[in-house]
Amino acid sequence: MRYFVFNTPEGVAEAASMVFASTLYQKPDAVFGLATGSTPVDTYRRLIALNARGLINFGRARSFNLDEYAGLAPDHPCSYRRFMDDHLFDHINIDKALTFVPSGIGDLEQNAAEYDQIIERAGGIDLQLLGIGHNGHIGFNEPDERAFAYRASVVGLTDSTIEANARFFANRDEVPRRAITLGLGGILCARRVLLLATGAGKARAVAGAIRGPVTPMNPASILQLHGDVQCLLDREAAALL
Repeated sequence: MRYFVFNTPEGVAEAASMVFASTLYQKPDAVFGLATGSTPVDTYRRLIALNARGLINFGRARSFNLDEYAGLAPDHPCSYRRFMDDHLFDHINIDKALTFVPSGIGDLEQNAAEYDQIIERAGGIDLQLLGIGHNGHIGFNEPDERAFAYRASVVGLTDSTIEANARFFANRDEVPRRAITLGLGGILCARRVLLLATGAGKARAVAGAIRGPVTPMNPASILQLHGDVQCLLDREAAALL
């Protein structure tokens, strides 16, 4: 794992947008793995600006999001499909029929199995964007005392993740307790991984992921086994390295 430290969160977002741009220049039909949450929003804003200026073209690109809340329809204001539409897809020239988000409605176990298959049929992910939770989760792959979860699956959310995500809902009680998520094996199958982290609250998880033992108690630590991971960090997130 290689890491790069920037003075500000804005520097992280600018560098991340350049990685996306270079990927599109090299492969116009690139397959992107995308993430939600507050960390990638500024990166998406910069991609929108580059697209509006004609500097990058998403016309042939495809995307697969990491996760979705169980029980939320795509048009729910707090769904991750809605998040992606609002923060990226509605503002760039991507074919929305080629943007995929796991379905949190219906038979979730079947949805998870089918999601892995759809990604495989697409030829896999060229660039996987990740954030990292305060407890080291990536996607909704939460810490586990026993083993890593490799396949897409339905997971229960920890109290810390529910608390962290409560700011996106009217109150904590409205946060779903389960989600569907791409597994760690699916993430490791991406040809390149780009992890973003900003703020002092992420410093411990980042240090464990990069310098700590590979353990399911810090799911992001499994990225040490990948051959091409870049971590873009601001100074606060890198403070314990």
